[in-house]
Amino acid sequence: MDTCRNKCGGCYRQFNKKEHLVEHMRISYHSVHEPTCGICNKHCRSFDSLREHLIGPLPKQECKNIFSIRGCRFCLTILESPNARRIHQERCQLSNVTSGLMIRMAALGLRNNSTIDYTSSRSPRVVALSCKMVGGGSDGSLDLCARVCITDESENVVFHTYVKPTIPVTNYRYEMTGIRPENLRDAMRLKHAQRKVQEFLCNGEPMWKIRPRNGKARILVGHGLDNHLDSLQLEYSSSMIRDTAEYPPLMKSSKLSNSLKYLTQAYLGYDIHVGIQDPYEDCVATMRLYTRMRYQKHRAEAYPLASDTQNHNNFAAWRQNELERMSPEELLDLSRSDYYCWCLDSVA
Repeated sequence: MDTCRNKCGGCYRQFNKKEHLVEHMRISYHSVHEPTCGICNKHCRSFDSLREHLIGPLPKQECKNIFSIRGCRFCLTILESPNARRIHQERCQLSNVTSGLMIRMAALGLRNNSTIDYTSSRSPRVVALSCKMVGGGSDGSLDLCARVCITDESENVVFHTYVKPTIPVTNYRYEMTGIRPENLRDAMRLKHAQRKVQEFLCNGEPMWKIRPRNGKARILVGHGLDNHLDSLQLEYSSSMIRDTAEYPPLMKSSKLSNSLKYLTQAYLGYDIHVGIQDPYEDCVATMRLYTRMRYQKHRAEAYPLASDTQNHNNFAAWRQNELERMSPEELLDLSRSDYYCWCLDSVA
């Protein structure tokens, strides 16, 4: 049997029967939004999978050879020549915005902006949020928000304050947070900080009315935002959240989350969390990752998500005979993504 006819047009997996290929396409959600090898056009679920394909323990040798000469090790793009690669990679590798001095200044509270200008005509559409936690409870393992930072797309601090937890702090985690008791003595109360952050994010829209397009609410970027929002006792619309810990292209091949430290080193080319951790540093890193993902160039589709009503019957069981008569390329063209690609924010 010629299994090439039953070869997936996305990941190139081969099947003995066409019906098995159709079932694979039904559950794989291959799309133009997946990370794709610039040499053989193989679709990968994540950039980690693509990295393994190019330079992993068992790479495709042809792709590895070309990538070693013309591939950017940060964004995994294939360039036209070694010289183009060198120029591109120099631009692709970013530098840390916070030197040791800035981190120490921030830890001492010298960069503090506890007010937010809601009326500015240049009010940001996308913001990044990060919190730093101290420990509560008898063993100090309970995360309590003690510091909040919000930045805009230009890496400006929009809001920064220390927060006074509602229960006693039993572990300040100074080696990691740089927070001392005196920083929290006269700090903003949690309810006050929560209200400020929520009002800023909603930007005048009621929570129930927030919609992903053509609304006033702001897109919120961060890493592990569920934990940060929980620590602030704050809820926000999931349609407006861009979490680098939960975004499929930035996750591990095993579908587990990568650490922000790893993502920053692998995709931006610099180290964070060296010594005392600054929430501003985290905000900048997550915003840069978001921006890099957002401005990827993917083919435009009228209805890009598998969940869109227009795509519900793409692989319906009643179309099985019709689907089995399609070529692998036609099946791939019919397939849609099961996650919201951040590149769609650029056309929102």
